[in-house]
This record gives sequence, structure tokens and C-alpha cells, in this order.
Amino acid sequence: MRLLDVLVVDDEPLARRRVLRLLRQLPWVGAIAEAANVPQAIAQLDRLDAQILLLDIQMPGGTGFDLLARISGRSEPPAVVFVTAFDDQACRAFDASATDYITKPIEPGRFHLALDRARRATELQSNAGRIAELEEVIATLRRSSQPQSAPMEIWVKTRGEYVRLAASSITRIQAEGDYARIYAEGREYLHNATLSELKSQLPAQDFVRIHRSTMVRAGAVVRLGVSSFSSLTVVLADGAVARVGRTYTSDVRARFMARK
Repeated sequence: MRLLDVLVVDDEPLARRRVLRLLRQLPWVGAIAEAANVPQAIAQLDRLDAQILLLDIQMPGGTGFDLLARISGRSEPPAVVFVTAFDDQACRAFDASATDYITKPIEPGRFHLALDRARRATELQSNAGRIAELEEVIATLRRSSQPQSAPMEIWVKTRGEYVRLAASSITRIQAEGDYARIYAEGREYLHNATLSELKSQLPAQDFVRIHRSTMVRAGAVVRLGVSSFSSLTVVLADGAVARVGRTYTSDVRARFMARK
């Protein structure tokens, strides 16, 4: 069995640890290196010459596609698996290519499928074909990472299948440990993502954090109420009432009362 070396590039230590743990489950993975930014990744590739690159997009001091642009001229570029949270158009573009993408939070089954595709890409594709593929993915990423391309939907896993939820159908999201309970279209979905992760995936202009454990869609708010000790509550279109945390009160007042 040919062992393949892997480089993990992500500025979040926790995200790298999760990926490293999953990589160690694969018997064909050889040496594993990690980097937190583009300069570190370049140095690691010069040292290790990894065959597979697991790459985040947004990092301080340079993006993931900045790194790809710098290595695309190499004679033997690595097969690339993106670990990101782009919208569905970018996802479809990557899924049609020989390399792959993984959305955060990472699902082990999806991770293993993506890594298997990357392994086969290193075995079946010519160097010239991989270079052309990297250049195509760079162009797709540049188009997809523009501010106006904020995702308008998310995919949640429920009862063994994935369901697409339009952002406009969501009324509120409640944190439950490392999970989040999403309320949409009169149903509840327990999703394997934190509230902070979902906030980064959904359109920032449409969703408001009102409590450390609660986020609501601004368009679903029908009125604000005042409860004991002058604390605020938010009344939503589905009839739910959510309490506004003390540290979020001024932001909520500015967001909603400024419209009146």
C-alpha cells in the first residue's frame, strides 16, 4: 500500500486537531504536517512535499486560494480538499471536480469520502491535469468568496438524510452544547454545528445574536416586549418568545428600534 503524506492548513488549532484525529484513522496516510497560515504551509510543503493538501479558505495573512496560486506551478502539486463553508454553487463546482470540499463542522463519513477521492486523484491524474484543475478551482473560489455571495441556505442532517433549509425559512436557532436546534417551517432540526459556526455561514445582515445561546432571523421578529427588570424579549412570527441577553440589549435596540 502506497502511503500518502498530508498537510493540514487551518488557522484554528481545534479544527486542525479534529482533522488530524480523522486522518489517523486512515491506514494509507503517511506523514501528517500542519500549518496555520500560508507562509507556514509553503515551508511545510518544501519540507514534506505532501501529496494531499487539506486547506481552509479564510486565514490571517493570506487566503487558501493565495496558497494555491503560489503552488500551482509546481511540477507535482498536491491534490486539494477544501475544508470550508461556501454556498451551494461553490459546493457543486467543487463536487464536480476530481478534488473535493468538506463543509464545517466535519462529518466523518463525508471526510473519508473526500479523502478517498483525493487519494484516487493522486494515483489517476497526470501532473498537467492536476495543475489545470487547481487553476480552475482558484478561479471558482475567487468568484464564490465575494461578499455578495453569502449563502442563502444551509443543509442539515435529519433522520439519515440531508434537508436544505432556506435562510428565509428559519425563525431562530438555539445553542445546545456543540449542537444547535434550528426552528424553521414549523419544525425543529438538531444540527451538528455550534451557534458561532452557523452565524458565520448565514447572511450576516439577516441574523441577529440576541443571547449567548440564541440567534434569530431579523425578518421573523414581529415585536419587542419588556419583561421584569426592564429586560427585553423578542416575539417571533411563529409565536415563540426569546429573551434578550443583557449584553445584547443595546445591539437589539439599535437594530430594531431604529427602524420605528
